[in-house]
Amino acid sequence: MVSLESVYIGRPALLGHRRGLPVLSAIGKARVEQPELALSELNLDGDEQADPTVHGDVDKAVYAYPAEHYRDWRADGYEVALGDFGENLSLSGVAEDEVRIGDVWAWGEARVQVSQPRSPCFKLAMRTGRKDVVPAMIDTGRCGWYLRVLEPGTVPTSGPVGWSSAAAGRRSPRWRWSRT
Repeated sequence: MVSLESVYIGRPALLGHRRGLPVLSAIGKARVEQPELALSELNLDGDEQADPTVHGDVDKAVYAYPAEHYRDWRADGYEVALGDFGENLSLSGVAEDEVRIGDVWAWGEARVQVSQPRSPCFKLAMRTGRKDVVPAMIDTGRCGWYLRVLEPGTVPTSGPVGWSSAAAGRRSPRWRWSRT
């Protein structure tokens, strides 16, 4: 069973400086304490993106990440906790090798669809203080996935999430990228 452990939202803030220029990001998110909130076609109520040319929009409205991966990151020497990778949803009971693009999730009144895996950028390295986190995320396949919103609505901030696989009965390949 897939379970929603927590929901996170954030607004753009100064993350640091790169090449002498300020870097704004909403990767630093706060856990939502209220029992539910609104989900629009573009994002959760209270969540924003600093650079909508590469983050957010209809195909990246919500970022989901398996909570179990944090145990693996800590075993690999990273000091991280739920929400540190900028996810909106921390989920348990599901991982990338089970999820396929096109899978539909029932979340409260809303329906969302897996649209693409995350491709990490330099802001994750800035957030964690570790330049090696980006290649490690790519190499391990512990990337999480983005969701598009098919039906907006009010969503809970914890509890079960319904899942209808687009590829029922087929084994999902592990997502991998090659470095170019």
